[in-house]
Formats: sequence, structure tokens, C-alpha cells
Amino acid sequence: MQTLDVQNPGLPDLQFVLMVLALSTSDLESLTIPVAVRETLFNRCWALIHETPPPEKSEERRLDLRESDEVTLDAMVIVIRQTFEEHHITHIAWSHPPSEPTRSSTPEAQPLVDRLKNFNPADSDSSSPEHN
Repeated sequence: MQTLDVQNPGLPDLQFVLMVLALSTSDLESLTIPVAVRETLFNRCWALIHETPPPEKSEERRLDLRESDEVTLDAMVIVIRQTFEEHHITHIAWSHPPSEPTRSSTPEAQPLVDRLKNFNPADSDSSSPEHN
């Protein structure tokens, strides 16, 4: 089982946001985030970058952060942490082996994809400086 500490994830903010949003929009049954919290989290993050209501269909519930700036990223980190705090969630956990990609990554994204394949925060050194 993989876990992530919400307050001290040991990840840069962008990775943290992408990881949490990807997990929240997944259909993983083993994820320790209740469905209602997943929906609230997505809807709040959606509202930070869109003026329209969030999509209803699960396959359309994706956020594209490419046009976002540092302020938006900071706001998403705050929204994620506050949402989890409201629901008394300090750690999230899931059990799912890495799966093969459903489509090819761009050359720019490939280094991140490669790093995420080996992601396991439990292996990280707790004395290392926090990456934000």
C-alpha cells in the first residue's frame, strides 16, 4: 500500500497537486478518500481555473494546469489541504500497481512520468529538505 502525508508529502507543489487530483479522479476502490470528498476536492480546484460548472461525466473530470500560474498552484495546494483537514484526513493511501499508459506522453512530460513510476514516499529520507 502506498501512502501520502497531506501536510508533508515530500513532493514539489506541482507534483503534489497532480498526484492528489489524479488519485481523486481515479476509480481506485482502495483509495482512502471517500467519494464525496473526492468530488468536493475536484469541484473546488475546478472553480479556481474555470468559470463554468464542473463536468458531470467522470471521463470529463480532468484539470489541465498547463495554462495556470504559480498563484493558482499555490491556491490548489491550500484548497487540497483545507479540504482534507475539514474531513480529518491527514494521510491518503491506495493500493494499485503501476499500469501501462493509455496514451503516449509528450517528450516534455516523460521525465515526470518516469519519476512517478518509481514514486514511493515511504522510501524517501525524512531528513531531506522539503521540496516546495
